Amino acid sequence: MKKLYIETYGCQMNFADSEVVASVLVSHSYIPVAYADEADLILINTCSISDNAEKRVLARTRELQSLKKRNGNLKIGIIGCMAERMQQELFEKLEGVDLLAGPDSYRNLPQLLAQLDAEERVSDVLLSTSETYEDIDPLRFQSNYISAFVSIMRGCNNFCSYCVVPYTRGRERSRPVESILKETLDLQEKGYKEVTFLGQNVNSYDYSDSEGKQWRFPDLLGHIAKQIPSMRVRYATSHPKDISEELIEVMAAQDNICNSLHLPLQSGSTVVLDKMNRKYTREDYLKKVEMIKSKIPDIAISTDVIAGFCGETEEDHKLTLSAMKEVDYYYAFMFKYSERPGTLAAKKFDDDVPDEVKGRRLQEIIELQQNMSLEHNKRDLGKTFEVLIEGYSKKSELQLFGRTPQNKVVVFDKGNAKPSETVKVIIEDCTAATLMGRLV
Repeated sequence: MKKLYIETYGCQMNFADSEVVASVLVSHSYIPVAYADEADLILINTCSISDNAEKRVLARTRELQSLKKRNGNLKIGIIGCMAERMQQELFEKLEGVDLLAGPDSYRNLPQLLAQLDAEERVSDVLLSTSETYEDIDPLRFQSNYISAFVSIMRGCNNFCSYCVVPYTRGRERSRPVESILKETLDLQEKGYKEVTFLGQNVNSYDYSDSEGKQWRFPDLLGHIAKQIPSMRVRYATSHPKDISEELIEVMAAQDNICNSLHLPLQSGSTVVLDKMNRKYTREDYLKKVEMIKSKIPDIAISTDVIAGFCGETEEDHKLTLSAMKEVDYYYAFMFKYSERPGTLAAKKFDDDVPDEVKGRRLQEIIELQQNMSLEHNKRDLGKTFEVLIEGYSKKSELQLFGRTPQNKVVVFDKGNAKPSETVKVIIEDCTAATLMGRLV
């Protein structure tokens, strides 16, 4: 059997895709290994969300090419979003790459690898309007066997002006309900304690079954949560324009659906949001947050924020800071705007905010979020939470770490507890990133 090494960059969807890739190749005589220098085939699953993300992949791939000097039979492939976006350009930039495969080509990897016996380089970057990999059982080779990702849909129809996803992952298509339920029940049977449903915009989930019943995301979420009451359920990501009162009511009614929500803001300025093609205003967003908190008072909301989008003024930036304060996020992914070739923003707008201004604004956003995260965590002091234990603390094997339903990390002395158990922990101290507690 040949040895397979997969290195994954980017979002949760990429990690879920790597598990699909591993499953496909294991059924064709490959076995996963933990180190690149052991492999006969190295696949880099890539992200195109920013220029920095792509630079990291290019640098890492060049590093791995040195392994070919030691193993003349080694093959290196670039898969995922960069393969789709850059296509033949990657062959020009990276001499040692043998294979390119886009996000909808993973079924064809065995055939592509067979072609390499006769051809110097092979590529398949065709996007599909139907592929969801619904009949492939992911190989969870990078799992902790406690939490797992389940993809419920692929692609995106939103075309936010800064984003490459619709171009690299194609249009939205939803996976059959019965396929999602089967995979989730299988995880429960194998002892997993938590599942996270994934989609570029889960709120757009839309599937009609063989009996003609239409399933939207609230229907799917409620149905599966009831089928697996012993498992925690999370999901990502929600688009603010689509999040509904019905969905929040499903979350409030079902105890095993976690009280955490990732709701990307991107900007607090309606003017900037319009240029981003986000299809909601500042007021729309804040009104939805108000609705969510009224129905789930203890919910923890996280977000994405972009600093320095095209034409962003100092006033726009201040509106972002004030929106962040009003929502009171417990966590945020924060970025400087990075122009992506081929997007609407690249074609239509000048990337006119100087890099030093972007950097200063980003730093102000980071500092605000750090302060808010600390204050958010301080409000949990003295409270008791149910914590799903995920593993041992990096600092000491005498401590465990896990997550609350609000998705906050908690570290505590292990006592008699062990990973995969759900325990009660009282919070006694905190930093901006972590809660510290003791077993009750």
